[in-house]
Parts: sequence; structure tokens; C-alpha cells
Amino acid sequence: MPDLDLDLLRKKLDDLRLEHRDLDDIIHRFHMTGGMEQMQLQRLKKRKLKLKELIIKIENQLIPDILA
Repeated sequence: MPDLDLDLLRKKLDDLRLEHRDLDDIIHRFHMTGGMEQMQLQRLKKRKLKLKELIIKIENQLIPDILA
């Protein structure tokens, strides 16, 4: 994979990790204060899970295939 593609993937990975961490903080804060409707909380948790799946997918793309 060209270096430019790898750099873009790393940048995207950093952005996704930051968003995932931010969502985690928001969910934790609202869970502690009870300041959010259940439906909103479910949406945030669903988004957080999708972010985690994307993070894993990109990490797998960046890890060289050991068996190759």
C-alpha cells in the first residue's frame, strides 16, 4: 500500500479514536447525571459501537499480513 494511503488511514484512525473517546466521555457523563433520554443514549452507544468496528477494520488494514 502506498505511503500516502497509509498516512490517510492513520489519520482516519486517529480521528475515529478521538470521536470514540469523546462519545465514551459523553455517555459516561450523561449516565452519571441522568441528563439524557434513553433513546438518545442508545443512539450514542450504537454510534460508539460502529466507530469501534471501523477502528478495528482500519487497524487490521494497517497491520501487515503475517502469513503473506
